[in-house]
Amino acid sequence: MYIKAFGIRWNDLDANQHLGNSTYVEYMSHTRMSFLTSHGLSLDVINSFGLGPIVMYEHVYYYKEIGLDDNIKVSLEVSGMSEDGRFIKIEHNFYNDQGKNLANAEMLFSWMDLKTRRFGRIPKELLQKMENFPRTKNFKILTTEDTKNLIKKPIDLPDSVL
Repeated sequence: MYIKAFGIRWNDLDANQHLGNSTYVEYMSHTRMSFLTSHGLSLDVINSFGLGPIVMYEHVYYYKEIGLDDNIKVSLEVSGMSEDGRFIKIEHNFYNDQGKNLANAEMLFSWMDLKTRRFGRIPKELLQKMENFPRTKNFKILTTEDTKNLIKKPIDLPDSVL
């Protein structure tokens, strides 16, 4: 399990004086980038292969409020990955100083080819590094069918509404 610590600042709060949902997303993103860097996949390395990290979706479950001056830890574990490394399902948990679980999030992560702006192909050098990612107890190899079920398709507004 990878863990990143954060201290809550006043600008992390929303109008209800608890951690705002956009800050949860920022903390998860920061944790993921720190995690990737710690596994030899810094943004410079990823970009040198013409790839960029992208989020397909994030779903957050909130259990307890997080307030000003709280100290929290955000964890990261991989709960699924396609064999080619193009899709990675990640689980984040937020914990207080006593180890109480305050929130949980699941997300689907992928790689974008920075030239074509489509899903990228993962070089063998990067895939080997990804094989060392910490995994949840219920880790699953994601199949093509799994990844199709995880992604919703866009529905455009009808002309009558425009």
